[in-house]
Amino acid sequence: MFNRFKFFSVLSLSVSSMAFSAPLILSSQDIAQGEFMSKTHEFKGYSCSGDDLSPHLKWSGVPKSTKSFAITAYDPDTASGSGWWHWQVINIPPTVLQISRGAANKKNSAPTGSTQIENDFSIAAFSGACPPKGDGLHHYRFTIHALSVAKIDLPENASGALAGYMINLHTIESSTIEALYQGD
Repeated sequence: MFNRFKFFSVLSLSVSSMAFSAPLILSSQDIAQGEFMSKTHEFKGYSCSGDDLSPHLKWSGVPKSTKSFAITAYDPDTASGSGWWHWQVINIPPTVLQISRGAANKKNSAPTGSTQIENDFSIAAFSGACPPKGDGLHHYRFTIHALSVAKIDLPENASGALAGYMINLHTIESSTIEALYQGD
């Protein structure tokens, strides 16, 4: 015979545990939602003369089933028609919960065990904002992805689109800070 009390008790406990789990939250000492980034995070090259440093990022509320993380930085506002990948890092160990400013640049290194994907500047590292002068406001989406796999295997020289596909395929939960930048 069906025991309604047990069924509703189990259902109630399941809903309660989901309701009380904290969401994944991305924060930063360097960038903020809807705020302009400093020249510290502007690309150094082409017509841009910034410091080209990746921002500090920290995340909390990590889902229990997380086996690794990925970080992406993407500008949807470019004239390319497909946006611009500024940064993609995969296979960040689940014990890493923050990265310091400049940790993902050419002369520095991303977290041990992780892999940086070649961005749309053809650099396997972070490359900062560099919208053309007069191109208007650009939105830079920095996202932490909690992944269901310990490792994403990609071929050497994988495209940003392929990396993005694999990241999204394995994302349990994500959190984004959308910072702004505009060329002078």
